[in-house]
Amino acid sequence: MPKSKRDKKISLTKTTKKGLEIKQSLIEELRKCVDTYKYLFIFSVANMRNNKLKDIRNAWKHSRIFFGKNKVMMVALGRGPADEYKENLHQVSKHLRGEVGLLFTNRTKDEVNEWFSQFKEMDFARAGNKATFTVNLDTGPLEQFPHSMEPQLRQLGLPTALKKGVVTLLSDYEVCKEGDVLTPEQARVLKLFGYEMAEFKVTIKCMWHSETGDFQQLVKDTEETLAEMEDDDDNDN
Repeated sequence: MPKSKRDKKISLTKTTKKGLEIKQSLIEELRKCVDTYKYLFIFSVANMRNNKLKDIRNAWKHSRIFFGKNKVMMVALGRGPADEYKENLHQVSKHLRGEVGLLFTNRTKDEVNEWFSQFKEMDFARAGNKATFTVNLDTGPLEQFPHSMEPQLRQLGLPTALKKGVVTLLSDYEVCKEGDVLTPEQARVLKLFGYEMAEFKVTIKCMWHSETGDFQQLVKDTEETLAEMEDDDDNDN
């Protein structure tokens, strides 16, 4: 039997080397920012959306923002007093858990808090998010949808049919209750009907001052984050 052309072994050595180079470059870039900027803030993100984060990057071009790759950022800053890049930076590393990022800036704490406290934008919820309010649909025509959408709506669980070419809801339908963990189908229906339940929000959690080495925790950690920090401490020991 002839050997398939698709059956090829691929060496991962090149990708590994490239990955290490990228990580090393990120570490060097982070340390350069530590030396350049006066303040370092840790921020957390609720209901992450890449387009919203891009808007923040554009608004803060005078500063530097790093998001993701928490473990690499920990290596750059230092996990403990013995290997930290500068005094008290290991305190920053302790809080690099979950969807958090770093903001290097020369703006003061008051300026940063004021700007980010006002930056909140609504978006459509995704599967796994909790419904923030109950949504009920009333019986009757759904004239906002073309007739070609009727099979898709029915597939999503809605009791619909075409009546004289108009998509019609045959009975009242409850999409979700407040507090429900949304399924993919519920999230899709909410988006189709224009209900926004996810608030993209950035919270400034901690601050480190490059000139003094002072570290301040501005917002208390959640129980989940505290548990992760304790697990990491146990692993280090």
